[in-house]
Amino acid sequence: MAISNTPAIRVLLLVLAVAAAAAETKKETYIVHMAKSEMPAEFVDHTHWYDASLKSVSGEAEMLYTYTNVVHGFSTRLTPDEARSMEVRPGVLSVLPESKYELHTTRTPSFLGLDQNAAMFPESDSASDVVVGVLDTGVWPESPSFDDTGFAAVPSSWRGECEIGTNFTKSNCNKKLIGARYFARGYEATLGPIDEAKESRSPRDDDGHGTHTSTTAAGSVVSGASLFGYAPGTARGMAPRARIAAYKVCWIGGCFSSDILAAMDKAIDDNVNVLSLSLGGGMSDFFRDSVAIGAFAAMEKGILVSCSAGNAGPSSYSLSNVAPWITTVGAGTLDRDFPAFVSLGNGKNFSGVSLFKGGALPSKLLPFVYAGNVSNASDGNLCMTGSLNPEMVRGKIVLCDRGVNPRVQKGSVVKDAGGLGMVLANTAANGDELVADAHLLPATTVGETTAKEIKDYLFSDSNPTATVLFEGTKVGIEPSPVVAAFSSRGPNSITPQILKPDLIAPGVNILAGWSGAVGPTGLAEDGRRVGFNIISGTSMSCPHVSGLAALLKAAHPDWNPAAIRSALMTTAYTAYKNGKMIQDVSTGKPSTAFDHGAGHVDPVSALNPGLVYDLDAEDYLNFLCALNYTASQINSLARRNYSCVAGKSYSVNDLNYPSFAINLEARGGEVKHTRTLTNVGPAGTYKVSVTSDDSVKIAVEPQSLTFGQSNDKKSYSVTFTAAGTMPANANGFGRIEWSDGKRVVGSPVAVSWV
Repeated sequence: MAISNTPAIRVLLLVLAVAAAAAETKKETYIVHMAKSEMPAEFVDHTHWYDASLKSVSGEAEMLYTYTNVVHGFSTRLTPDEARSMEVRPGVLSVLPESKYELHTTRTPSFLGLDQNAAMFPESDSASDVVVGVLDTGVWPESPSFDDTGFAAVPSSWRGECEIGTNFTKSNCNKKLIGARYFARGYEATLGPIDEAKESRSPRDDDGHGTHTSTTAAGSVVSGASLFGYAPGTARGMAPRARIAAYKVCWIGGCFSSDILAAMDKAIDDNVNVLSLSLGGGMSDFFRDSVAIGAFAAMEKGILVSCSAGNAGPSSYSLSNVAPWITTVGAGTLDRDFPAFVSLGNGKNFSGVSLFKGGALPSKLLPFVYAGNVSNASDGNLCMTGSLNPEMVRGKIVLCDRGVNPRVQKGSVVKDAGGLGMVLANTAANGDELVADAHLLPATTVGETTAKEIKDYLFSDSNPTATVLFEGTKVGIEPSPVVAAFSSRGPNSITPQILKPDLIAPGVNILAGWSGAVGPTGLAEDGRRVGFNIISGTSMSCPHVSGLAALLKAAHPDWNPAAIRSALMTTAYTAYKNGKMIQDVSTGKPSTAFDHGAGHVDPVSALNPGLVYDLDAEDYLNFLCALNYTASQINSLARRNYSCVAGKSYSVNDLNYPSFAINLEARGGEVKHTRTLTNVGPAGTYKVSVTSDDSVKIAVEPQSLTFGQSNDKKSYSVTFTAAGTMPANANGFGRIEWSDGKRVVGSPVAVSWV
């Protein structure tokens, strides 16, 4: 049917044309990857070439950053049309739009066995020569966890600096906090100037997250630490003698890839030994993933990069940061809890958790209401801001369902409506996992199973009543650890043949240093200020592994990142002392390798692993060839020309990784892998043992390996064959262990059926 050309239609077409033109002229941030080897001879310096290339497509565009280590190239603001013009310029490998990343938000040392075995780890200058770089929200330098008492002079190898800015001077650094920088050009180019009334345009941490992660990794020893008396004791990072360098890349509006790349670029220049990034973005190929690109360059410089797996569990395929040269960390619990009981009018008591500290509830039972019944909003059960009816809430305890808005904000909403207390009920999305919060009113969180029983009472009793009782801190909780429900899970959606996460570490209810600019809840209405806070997330588990990597680097300065990760993975444990598998709190059943990777970190065993699976840049480049990456894609990632040999058969299965992720045909399928072990312990003979479920047969040849001296290398092959019995969950699991009678070198096996 023809459309008549009426005035209204002409106006509509004009509006659409204007909108389309505006979209084409709107500038966005792009990261331009250049082939440095193709720089024309007339240019002496590569930055002049970058500038000339940029000016050829846009006379007004300026470079936000030029990159030297992580990328050969620069970031800039271009229109989509200019970006397309840039892509076809000589020497340009790719023009990638900027990505936004999000944060993955002191009992730990003793839980990991570090207190009892402190003498095994170096406390000498070798430990204090190790520098942990943390990319996050900055640092609160006044935290006692940055005390430099007893530290020697800053290592001569350090090339970083203390950058001045809002509320931050060079004197804020010391011999513990030896560097602090901030990166905001990409952020400001997209969202405008930083509002310095809300956050400091400097390395200062106004959020708390960066101080928490950096002090978890390498905070100094602080006695008498707690949050409102909860988790009392001595707080210390995993590597308390290591130095800390803070790189602020995350702001109120997020963390932008151009700033993250600039920080990683500078951290390599500064000479850090470990990089810790508790942040992540969406899934993308490695040559498009800024964190993966920066981590590749860091790996080549001998820097271990530890990243959080993400908080999108318990869904499958929910991982971030899955590149094989990154150490990807999931989260488990400690053996510590903060019980707070719900006592009901029918005489029943139910256990929850809370970090509330304040005035107690009246000694009598109080009227108890369901938020969904005291609100006019369709989602009133969630206790969203302004959704509760004060006349129906005043003087009562309110049950709110978890979801959408922050847990602590729900309590604030109840308090503002005149409620005296809150019971926060998990739904199916969170199951029975309990995460403690420093609520603004008397409140406790209960699991989904408990919540159903409480609701049965609440909806059936004509006059329901309740109160909340706080029990403080309890230790020795069993079973522990369990895999946190929020911890992101495999399989790996980018390269299914690489098992991720690599391992898990403590990430639930972790006590560490905090910012003096914000309360423990992070809410604007929270006027409390604390030196330490208790929070949860893979953001917390990541710096545990970063700090442990620093300990291993101090003990073994010659180990490269792959050796350190291998030591942490092959010595991780998957079972409790009673022999039962580590539980997954989201199901209450044994966790799998897709949940916990190689297992829960065991740093004391990692100190002397016996054997390691070594990898270098060449191995990773061959891995990229196996992924059929083009020459320009490899160049974008590796910053040099690398040609995959024509006719050579490359296999992802050949990557010498410390774990096995197998994609197998269900009927008669067979896959063969080869691995090489390097001796980092005494001479000896290691014998193999294999376990697997009924779905897969695992055959290893040879079945023993003899190592005569340090750095001896021996190879073995593994054949995985479908046994014909498909497991109910469509995945199969097993384990390969090499042992000399003293040390066990373990590798998990996870099988997906194709």
